[in-house]
Amino acid sequence: MADFDLESLVHLEQTFYDDGYKDGFTHGRIHGLIEGRALGREKGFEMWEELGFYEGFAVIWKAVYVRQGRQDDRGFHHINQLLDLISQFPTANPSVETADVDISKLFRQIRSRYKALCATLGVKSSLRANASSSISAEEDIPEPPQNVGSGHTVWELSDAAKVKAKPGQDLSF
Repeated sequence: MADFDLESLVHLEQTFYDDGYKDGFTHGRIHGLIEGRALGREKGFEMWEELGFYEGFAVIWKAVYVRQGRQDDRGFHHINQLLDLISQFPTANPSVETADVDISKLFRQIRSRYKALCATLGVKSSLRANASSSISAEEDIPEPPQNVGSGHTVWELSDAAKVKAKPGQDLSF
């Protein structure tokens, strides 16, 4: 009976808790790395898909401006700044210690420049990265103009397009 330690019985629950915590922490670390990599891959793909859209948009409009000889226009300036910001975006995963680029800040600047370019061009900006959005792609596409009686073309109003009209309640201008 001299070898029996009563103190170990008092802390028996804490001992089991500590052992379970260590095992759970190790197990959680492994699964956290796996899930983190999968989430990082998914979000990284979404970012690059959005950046690719912006770059393609800018390159196409730049070609239009060059073809029209409008290199001194405000839109051309926005295009060049957008392409410059996109070229600054890192193409490799920077480590935390050497990260000299604030990715979220740069991404916000790119989005802002894209919105400014769209406003300058008179184009509706679309910031959806992919079609998995809760809004269907057809909701943003306006209906084609309708010819009304005297040959005038009328576009539907955005609020009127959302409200379903009852048969026989067509509006004409």
